[in-house]
This record gives sequence, structure tokens and C-alpha cells, in this order.
Amino acid sequence: MAHRPIVNHLRPLFLLLILLHFASLPTRIVASGSVSAVIVFGDSSVDAGNNNHITTVLKSNFQPYGRDLDGGRPTGRFCNGRIATDFISQAFGIKPEIPAYLDPAYTIQDFATGVSFASAGTGYDNATSDVLNVIPLWKELDYFRDYKQRLTAYAGPKEAYRIISESVYVISAGTNDFMENYYTFPTRSSSFTVEEYEGFLLNIVRRFVAEIYHMGARKLSLTSLPPMGCLPLERTMNFMRQSVCRDDYNAVARDFNAKLQAAAAKLRSELPGMRVVVTDIYTIWMQVTDNPSLYGIEIVGVGCCATGLFEMGYLCDKWNPFTCTDANKYIFWDSFHPTEKMYSILAQHAMNTSLAEFL
Repeated sequence: MAHRPIVNHLRPLFLLLILLHFASLPTRIVASGSVSAVIVFGDSSVDAGNNNHITTVLKSNFQPYGRDLDGGRPTGRFCNGRIATDFISQAFGIKPEIPAYLDPAYTIQDFATGVSFASAGTGYDNATSDVLNVIPLWKELDYFRDYKQRLTAYAGPKEAYRIISESVYVISAGTNDFMENYYTFPTRSSSFTVEEYEGFLLNIVRRFVAEIYHMGARKLSLTSLPPMGCLPLERTMNFMRQSVCRDDYNAVARDFNAKLQAAAAKLRSELPGMRVVVTDIYTIWMQVTDNPSLYGIEIVGVGCCATGLFEMGYLCDKWNPFTCTDANKYIFWDSFHPTEKMYSILAQHAMNTSLAEFL
């Protein structure tokens, strides 16, 4: 009777030893290109569902929100589908959706390649988050600290450092500071002129960027303000002028955006190795507003959901008979937030301009 070579008997044990060896190595998270993850701070423009898990009336975890996501999932995004940061993550070759940090359905393994700490209704100013009891920006920063600790425990110090330093950080906030806070309540407007309030917010931006820089961030995009006066809610309130865009609000956005560019330049000079860009969404937004047919859009002044004039959140629900059938024809999904189609346009513009710095 022929005997098997001894190597055949040892092969299963050899393979097991190899598997055990690799299992003991630190976990390496691989993403395409030079960007390891997209890490997001800000407001409803980038909230992937964190508000679902806090006590606030500002939620969108019900239909028709999310109706154009796979399976019609209302994730808590204030949109009919995906938002700009989802498209940005996909464009970097990472993943098609960025999860919310407070969503228990996800783990640190999911967050290692992208996470959103954003909260709808928040702003740079702490007083803005108090209006609707949402997560203030300083708390988003605390969540990032917690994330770093969890990431280090999961992937090991060296790999966690690589992920943190090679991630692209997106900050999108400021609109609520003006529209929900400064122009709605007397607290800030009685204490600051508009120009002074802009300076107040920009000081917060500078401190925030310095904080995440010292925690390892090196690639950062600050999102400009949109044309705030063209939001359907503001057009509706401007009925005395035939519901056109409010030029005064748009002028504030342009002024703030110019100062944001200057602040970014100063940060680049002050923080060695920090690559700070400003993603200008104002210009492309106005281009779509002025020439919608060039982008396959037909309706610019009202939202798709409900009447599209003033509804968002709970006023935009599946029982409203007026919600449009094709959101791709609209810039806005509700009275405040863009459609998935518009978010895809904004993301593509960002990738072709400011974010090309990180490709």
C-alpha cells in the first residue's frame, strides 16, 4: 500500500497556521486612491440619520423621504434619495452611502471608511442647535473623539492614524445660523450686525478646523453657503415680490463665502500640512437656477414634496396628495432641501473643482 507524502498530511495544519497568523495582524481598511474615508460634520445637508436617535421634532425617518433609495428607505436623510456626501464617497471609490454615527445598525467597521456626525438643524453657533434641540457642533466633535478611540481599538494605532490622516473631512453648515437663528429670533440680531455675526461664525470655523487638525485631519473641505434667498421657504415668504429669490439673503451668502475663502487661505498658512479647500456650491446652484434645462431640471421655485412652498419634516409626509411623481425635475425636494438629482449635480461639481485636490 502506497503511503501519502508527509507534506499532504501537514497541509491542513500549515494552512491553519497561515490563517491564524493573518488573523492576528492589525486590520487594514482599503479604499481606492489616496482617500481612506469621508468624514462629515454639519447640518441637514449632510445628516445621514443622526437626528433619528435624538429627541427633536426635526426628523425625516418616514416616507416619502428616501422614496428613491433602494426599497424606498427613509433613512433620516432630508431628501428623496442620496445626499451629496454619498455621491462624493462613491466618487472617491469608497462606498455609495455614508452611515450616521448614531445609527446602531452600523459598526466601527462600517464607520472606518466613512461616517457622518451631522445633525439636521444645527449650525456653527451653539444657539442655533438650541432652536430645535439638535446636536451642536461641539458635540459632533466629541463624537469624532469617540470615533478615533473606537477606530484605534478596532484597527490598531498605526492603521487608525493612516485612516484619520488620509480621510477627506467635509463640513457643511451655516445656513441654519442665518435662516433659522439670526433672521428668526432677536437674540443674535440684537447683539450683532450681519457683518459681525459673519465674523463670529468664522471664528468658530477657524477653531473647529484647528481642533480636528490637532486630532489628525489633513484634508478638509469647507462648504460654502447656498443662495439662501432662493430656498422655496424664503420665496414663499417673499410673496410681496412675486416670490422671487431674496437678493438680500443671497448677498449675505456671497459675502460670507468670500470671507470663508479668506479664512481657508489663512488656515492653510497657519496649520502645516493642512490642505483646506472651499467647495463653492453657490455658483453652481445659481447656474442651475438660471438655466435649469441645461441640467435636465424643470422646476426651480418650489419643492417636490407636498405643495413645495413651506413644508419640510413632518409636514412632508406620504399622505400629502400634492407630492410630485418625478423628483428629478426639481431642484428642491422639500421647502429647504435639494433633491437627489440636485445633490448629484453639486457633488459632481465639487469633485471637478475643489475636491480634485484630494484625488
